Amino acid sequence: MKTIERQKLAAALFRRYEGNPILTNRHWPYPINSVFNPAAIRVDGEVLLLNRVEDLRGFSHLTIARSKDGLTDWRIDPEPTMMPDHTTKEEKWGLEDPRIVWLEEQKQFAITYVSFSEGGPIVSLAITRNFKTFARLGGMLPPEDKDACLLPRRFNGRFALIHRPIVRGEAHIWLSLSPDLKHWGDHRVLLRTRHAYWDGVRVGLACQPIDIPEGWLILYHGVRGTAAGQIYRIGMALLDKNDPWRVTRRGEEWVLGPREIYERIGDVSDVTFVTGGVVMPETNSLYVYYGAADDKVAVAIAEMDKVREYIMACPEVFD
Repeated sequence: MKTIERQKLAAALFRRYEGNPILTNRHWPYPINSVFNPAAIRVDGEVLLLNRVEDLRGFSHLTIARSKDGLTDWRIDPEPTMMPDHTTKEEKWGLEDPRIVWLEEQKQFAITYVSFSEGGPIVSLAITRNFKTFARLGGMLPPEDKDACLLPRRFNGRFALIHRPIVRGEAHIWLSLSPDLKHWGDHRVLLRTRHAYWDGVRVGLACQPIDIPEGWLILYHGVRGTAAGQIYRIGMALLDKNDPWRVTRRGEEWVLGPREIYERIGDVSDVTFVTGGVVMPETNSLYVYYGAADDKVAVAIAEMDKVREYIMACPEVFD
C-alpha cells in the first residue's frame, strides 16, 4: 500500500461518538474537578470503566462506571472505588491512569496504575475478581515510571509488562519480564521516540494490548512539542504473538489526535490520551476510551477489519 493510501486509511480509521464527551464532572454523584483516562474492559456483558477522578484538592482516585452498550446510560458508583492511602509513601499524592487485563491462568483481573509517591510516579499493581474487593500488591518498579500494563498471558513461564520509565531523561516504551509479578528483569526498549516525528518528545502505552490474529496490537500515545505547547496523539504498532519483545510493524502516522473542541480545550489543551480499549464482538468494533483535554472522557470507534488492514499496511520493523 502506498504511503498516501495508508494515510487516508489512518485518517478515517476512528470515528468519534456523536455523544462525546460521555463522562464529565457534571455526571458525577459527588463533587470533583475532572474525570479522565479510564481503563476499560468487558465484564458480565457490560463495559466497565475504571476512571481517574481528580478531586477538588488536586489528588486523583479511581471510580467505576458501567454501561450496557459502552456509550450511554452510565451507572457511576456513588463512592470512590479505590482511594489512595495518603499515609503511605507509595500512594501519598494519589492514584492515576489505570489499565486492566484479565489473567486467564490466574482467573483474576490485573489492574496496573500509577501511584504518585514521594519519589515520583511508580507503577503499582492490584488484583481483583469482582471489582468490589482489591488486593494491592504495591509498586512493581522504581520511579519514575508510568503508562504500564501487563500482557494477559505468560511467555515461557514469565509475565510481560509494558511500561514507560524515564531513563537518562529519555521517554521510550520498555518491556520487562517477571516469574512472579514481583521480581522484574530482562528490561529492554520496545518502542523509541522518533526525532522530528509526531511522537518525538515521548511515547507511552495507551490502552491494554489487544490480541488479534496477526499479533498484539499496541496503541500508544506520542507527544510533539510546539511553540504553543505539547500535543498528545495516538499511534499503532504490532508485537509478535509469541515474542512480544519483538515489534513487527509500526505506523508512521497518528490515527487519533486532538481536533474537536472538547479535545482541544480543558485542564490541559490538545490531549487525546487513550487508556482503555474494548472489542465489541456484536459489531466487530474497537471502542477506545480516552481522556480529552485531561478533564473529560470520550470514546472513538473503529472497525476491527480496518484496524487490521491498517496495521498490516504499516512498515515492517527489522531491528
